[in-house]
Amino acid sequence: MKIKAIITGATGMVGEGVLFECLNNGNVEKVLVIGRKTCGYSDPKLKEIIHKDFFDLSPVRSELEGYNACFFCLGVSSVRMKEAEYNNLTYNLTMTLARVLSELNPGMTFCYVSGAGTDSTEKGKRMWARVKGRTENDLKKLPFRQVFNFRPAFIRTFLPVKPTQTYYRTYKSVQWMFPVIKLLFPNSVSELQDIAMAMINVTMKGYEKNILEVKDINFAAGI
Repeated sequence: MKIKAIITGATGMVGEGVLFECLNNGNVEKVLVIGRKTCGYSDPKLKEIIHKDFFDLSPVRSELEGYNACFFCLGVSSVRMKEAEYNNLTYNLTMTLARVLSELNPGMTFCYVSGAGTDSTEKGKRMWARVKGRTENDLKKLPFRQVFNFRPAFIRTFLPVKPTQTYYRTYKSVQWMFPVIKLLFPNSVSELQDIAMAMINVTMKGYEKNILEVKDINFAAGI
């Protein structure tokens, strides 16, 4: 099976890493990036749609058909956000696209980048974890072929970090910690390339769990 993937969040660290790996992986036949601004990449198997309003996909709906994977890497920080706003930009936005894709491509595998500590019960004290948990839970109810929720923690990138990217300052401030964290807590660190490979592999081969914690992500990267 050749993968025909839709990628969101390609201007963020995880999304860019997934895009880079897909463009350089022979098992991926074509890639559609949909985002609010250009991803900055050019490749024969890449198509890009600039679309500002993810809550209204009707103008681009016809272009989302014919894909068998979605690697959803789009996300926002919950810092200084009220729950209603974060819920809208996380749960509502994700589900809007996911519902459309499940209608157009029921044979699709949907990979959602959540995060370590996500609350599947939806009842915990951390607002972001509840919202992410609700998003994970409701994605599983959609008629996709497969849904996998990825919960990375600390991530080490293999790409040059661009100062223009929003994650640049955060990454630069903590990058020295990765070798230490990996030594002390090996199941808390993933290489960005491994997250991308895990998405490709579970799309093609499946996985026994639909929630992939760090240990699962690292394992799935090598299957």
